[in-house]
Amino acid sequence: MAGGPSTPELVAAVCGSGGLGFLAAGYKSAADMRAEIDRTRALTGEPFGVNVFMPTADTPEPGELDRYRRDLAGEARRLGVALGTPHGGDDGFDAKIEDLLAAPPPVVSFTFGCPDDSLIRAFQRRGTAVLVTVTTVEEARSAAAADGLCVQGAEAGGHRGSFTNDELEGVGLHRLLSDLRPRTRQPLIAAGGIASPVDLGDVLALGAVAGMAGTAFLRCPESGTSAVHRAALTDPRLTRTAMTRAFTGRPARGLVNRFLTEHSAQAPAAYPHVHHLTAPLRKEAAARGDVDTVHLWAGQSWRHIRQAPAADIVADLTRL
Repeated sequence: MAGGPSTPELVAAVCGSGGLGFLAAGYKSAADMRAEIDRTRALTGEPFGVNVFMPTADTPEPGELDRYRRDLAGEARRLGVALGTPHGGDDGFDAKIEDLLAAPPPVVSFTFGCPDDSLIRAFQRRGTAVLVTVTTVEEARSAAAADGLCVQGAEAGGHRGSFTNDELEGVGLHRLLSDLRPRTRQPLIAAGGIASPVDLGDVLALGAVAGMAGTAFLRCPESGTSAVHRAALTDPRLTRTAMTRAFTGRPARGLVNRFLTEHSAQAPAAYPHVHHLTAPLRKEAAARGDVDTVHLWAGQSWRHIRQAPAADIVADLTRL
């Protein structure tokens, strides 16, 4: 839930209700991440986690970013902003890891890849449990040193946690759990489309030890979900979700709006290059409340979420 929805207040509320809340370190500096960790510690004495983006290594084909820039030129003119400068980067990974090792949280999780076994062991020696998000059986094999696997199905909202940027669509959660359970003794935490006790019960029956929900908390008062995003979740004009690279260059599931429909086919597999290219468009669209242009991450369960305190959502999900 990087980019705003994850807040210390939301994490503390989830933890105080018997769940395990996670702070999103993505798109933040190490200093801002630490400030949120400190704020969370001030709000709760319960264990919580921090999610970190692994560095990505997409190499765009020559000319494809220029072609996508031309495709987006009309959007920039309409909004009166300049497109951003596409570039790579590691999201400040080294600085964040240094900070987390110096003052480790109870749990740390990794998305978009698996850290080296030596780094996993460094956290484990400090008493921190390490989770790795996986979307295939092959990814799970490479994360054998982790304390648990976050098994993310294609139903999940936001970015797929896949190690590569090769495929747009992914494997459904139930099939992935069924494929993985006989192949590993690691605890499996299921993610993707979990918004009701029935959803949670189904994944527990398939061998998961817990369920992870994100979309279910987007309308909580404790979340940092933007006003335009909140409005979109109940907008009757938005009737489905789809995977797209249009906003960031990496597969992510969101509500289908005009921007997603018009630009998905042209968007290259280039993250975070496209993320930086479209950032000014998305920022201006959010400021204007322009639901047709901003990214609206949501899982396939978005129709079932409600506006309620995080404690109530946890209680709803765990009413088995």
